[in-house]
Amino acid sequence: RMAAQESVYNLLPRLEEKPAKPPRYISTFSPSVKLEREQNKAQCKTMGPAKVAVPSPKNFLKKHSKEPTLPAREKEQESKKLPALSVPRRTDRPVMGIQSKKNFIKTNAVAAITGLPKKPQRIYVDRRQGDKYLLETSGLVPKYIKKKDYGITPKYVTRRSEEMKKAQKEYENNVLEYLKKKAMKQLSDEERKCLLQGLKKNWEEVYHEFQCLSVEIDTIPKKLYKEKLESQMKQLEHDIDVIEKHKVIYIANE
Repeated sequence: RMAAQESVYNLLPRLEEKPAKPPRYISTFSPSVKLEREQNKAQCKTMGPAKVAVPSPKNFLKKHSKEPTLPAREKEQESKKLPALSVPRRTDRPVMGIQSKKNFIKTNAVAAITGLPKKPQRIYVDRRQGDKYLLETSGLVPKYIKKKDYGITPKYVTRRSEEMKKAQKEYENNVLEYLKKKAMKQLSDEERKCLLQGLKKNWEEVYHEFQCLSVEIDTIPKKLYKEKLESQMKQLEHDIDVIEKHKVIYIANE
């Protein structure tokens, strides 16, 4: 068997047999795709720059070429009249030979005689060789205190005060009527003073007890007693402040 495999022909180079390639795949939709591409093809839709005309080198950018240009000025119509000038023209000649019979010297003399003399301006100086200032605008002239209505109360102030008094009186009347309905009694000045004196005396007694407390409060009864005295003092101070602030006090009749 070994001898059968060995052969001289095996030493000769053999040609490589390439396998045959299958036919290339061609889509059945390629004609319709080509048609659609040709129909939708437009400029700048493909890769690369658009095929446009290259500008000529003669049309280079010139100076002031991008500045806005004004439209050409229309020529004025010859039939249009020019506006009348306020100054005489160069070709105009003055009117000659006109004379006035008015006596200006006599007219000026009569105006000076019959005219009222000019009042000099009142001035003042701050020192002997100082500058001059107008006296009218300096504030030194007592022109405001010499007015007819100086020192008189304006009418709107008196009217407003009368309205306020009237409103206060109506309010007091309404309060009295309300208190009569509720059977309230107004404290007199003597009763109010007696009430204030009693409250202040009570406050002094409580304050004296507060001062008699020990410096070190180390037990719960002492602490509670101190808090009780403080609350009583605060309540008395509040009552005294309310009575001193309000002069009129009403109480319910029992």
